Amino acid sequence: MKKAAAGGMAPLPPSSSPPSCKAGGGGGSPRWSLLHGGGGEWGVVVRRNVVKSSLLLLLVFSTFFVFSVLRSSQTSLVPPPPAAAAGPGEPALAQSGHDVAGDDGGEHVAVAVNNVAAETQSTPDDISLPSTNSSAAAVPTTTNKAEQQQTGANMEEKCDMSMGKWVREPKGPVYTNTTCPTLPDFKNCQKHGKDPGHLYWRWQPHGCDLPRFSPDRFLAAVRGKRLAFIGDSLARNQMDSLLCLLSQAETPTEVYRDAHDKFQTWRFAAHEFTLMVMWTEFYVHAEPVVGADGKPTPSFDIHLDRLSANWTRRLPELDYAVISGGNWFNRPNYLWEGGRRVGCVKCGGAANLTDVGVPYAVRRVVRAAVEGIARCTGCKAGLVAFLRTFSPDHFEHGAWFSGGYCNRTRPLEEDEVSPDSAAWELRRVQREEVMRVKETAAAAAAASGNARRFEVLDVTKAMMLRADGHPGAAIDKRWQKNIVSDCLHWCMPGPIDMWNEMLLQRLTEISTLDQDASIFEAP
Repeated sequence: MKKAAAGGMAPLPPSSSPPSCKAGGGGGSPRWSLLHGGGGEWGVVVRRNVVKSSLLLLLVFSTFFVFSVLRSSQTSLVPPPPAAAAGPGEPALAQSGHDVAGDDGGEHVAVAVNNVAAETQSTPDDISLPSTNSSAAAVPTTTNKAEQQQTGANMEEKCDMSMGKWVREPKGPVYTNTTCPTLPDFKNCQKHGKDPGHLYWRWQPHGCDLPRFSPDRFLAAVRGKRLAFIGDSLARNQMDSLLCLLSQAETPTEVYRDAHDKFQTWRFAAHEFTLMVMWTEFYVHAEPVVGADGKPTPSFDIHLDRLSANWTRRLPELDYAVISGGNWFNRPNYLWEGGRRVGCVKCGGAANLTDVGVPYAVRRVVRAAVEGIARCTGCKAGLVAFLRTFSPDHFEHGAWFSGGYCNRTRPLEEDEVSPDSAAWELRRVQREEVMRVKETAAAAAAASGNARRFEVLDVTKAMMLRADGHPGAAIDKRWQKNIVSDCLHWCMPGPIDMWNEMLLQRLTEISTLDQDASIFEAP
């Protein structure tokens, strides 16, 4: 950083001393006549000259005063002297007072988890989670980076988008089932005869508005970036929604799709934007439990201490990650840690195991996922991770394979949903884990210059009210022969598009924070 220029404006020359007046002789002196003026025309001229001289003198002193103030302000902007040499666990500080960025823009202080490549030496498929008692790097008391991150961590939403109501929207959706070239057939509810009434509603947060989705604004916000949805079929549901929304501004090109339709990559070439979806039921490694007949059962062995490589191996490529899940716990599952079974979910006490409950299991896998992202040494320093909260189903009088259905034609009323529901409890657990890692991420940013962020897309309350937004019986029976109604996934277009309106709003807020921060970082 440039040093302040030496010296400044040269001091004004000393003024000559005024002539002294003799005692008692002031009245007849020329000086007295100039100050008080004489009679007649000359007196008027003299008085005018005196006024001009006074104004000129005032102008000189005013100029000097303004220059002094400006020089004082310039001096106050000079950065503090260089900090002492950093210790072995602390990042070095530049003279400007900001963290020194590495050549690759990555993290500066090693953290407890090794990168994906290193971990694959011991676990070829997945990443082992670190010990919870690993030491953290020292945190400097004050840095601009620390203050910025703390502001982001502590700043409450200007508007709580998670609370509100659904109101009529005569405009209808941003796209239709005929204007989206990528709309999957099994989510094309209008094609299969669903009543269109569910299309004419929008989410109205209490006390503010959630702006209507703008494809152009979204593409501008993610220009040159990579975004991935990480989770189960509902994560893919959200990606399909975003594809349809963005296709109204630019038609995407499919780059990759695996044989099981669980991994996809799309490219928006004009905006250099890459959109992906990565499949994972639990974030951590899971294997189907094999039955006595040698065939896999619906249950899983879930290893709480090993992140799944299905998504972690691609994490270093991303600028934005949207993780979600929870629905795959509604079946008998078995929890493993340290190579042994430590509990189960919905197992009825089988094999003398403790049923720890779905909320506990969800908490453990969410914690594993967000901590893995926070400690990822190969990931970009500015990675933003969103957790989309639990999306409930609306089966009535049965379930997937037992005749359950959902034939509502309008959103539920407030008194028709329960705040004590399982969905609300899972939402609470997810939010708590993100808030916890968000606080530790702020401390890590202060220590390493890592500006990684964690945010919540809280959609649970809004979706609890939308029992009318599922395909229901409006499905292609060729794809789901044993299912009477789909009351888990969401029609497109439909209420799921609100998830991406919320995502766009969060991206806009983050972009604004980054722009404000860059002003303070400027030398």
